Amino acid sequence: MMDSTFNQYVTFTLNEEQYAVAVRKVREVLEYTRITKLPRTADFMKGIINLRGSGVPVIDLRLKFGLEETPVGKETAIIVLDVDSRSGPVVVGVLADSVHEVVEITPDNVEPAPRFGTSLASEFIQGVGKSDSGFIIILDIDHIFNSDEVLMLKAQEQAAETELAH
Repeated sequence: MMDSTFNQYVTFTLNEEQYAVAVRKVREVLEYTRITKLPRTADFMKGIINLRGSGVPVIDLRLKFGLEETPVGKETAIIVLDVDSRSGPVVVGVLADSVHEVVEITPDNVEPAPRFGTSLASEFIQGVGKSDSGFIIILDIDHIFNSDEVLMLKAQEQAAETELAH
């Protein structure tokens, strides 16, 4: 019997589009909180938040995907994710316009990522899930952060923890 958590996804909105990330990658969902900006970082790198004494880098997925910056509103949330990289696991927060619910999408309801007509690189998309409300873009969170970015995030995470310790 297959573990049903592999078919469960947390759904959220970015720029009026539905996205999803595997539940097993989600550590927690937080209300938007103040983000400390770090100097000399990529535009999509919003800064870090203090999560129970650990510095967690926060990424604006809209900017990472070439869209406009996420406007902060009452539903803006930070999804804290466990990202696997070649250099080991990294904890990363991503901004979402709003977070919805956990849905189950069976493999037979997932189509491969389209090869054209999307502003998102197909390497970032695990597939497109079909639901009653339309299509949900399932993100491959481990591929969104390439190894250089993950190493940069890991270094910033360590620097932030050092700073928080003082």
